[in-house]
Amino acid sequence: MEDSQHAPRRPPDLKHPSLNDRVIASHALFGERKEVAIEHDGAVYRLKITKQGKLILNK
Repeated sequence: MEDSQHAPRRPPDLKHPSLNDRVIASHALFGERKEVAIEHDGAVYRLKITKQGKLILNK
C-alpha cells in the first residue's frame, strides 16, 4: 500500500487543467449559438466563437 503523503509528485501538465479547476465544455455554454452574454461584477461581457473556432471575450 502506497502512502499518498509520500507519493512522488508529477510535474505540472500545462496543457491540461488541474482536477481542482472547474472545467466547462464550450458546448455547455454555447449550445448551437456562436455568442453568449456573461454577467460579471455588474458588467456584461460577450463571449464569441470566431469563424476560425477561437474564443473572444469583449466587454
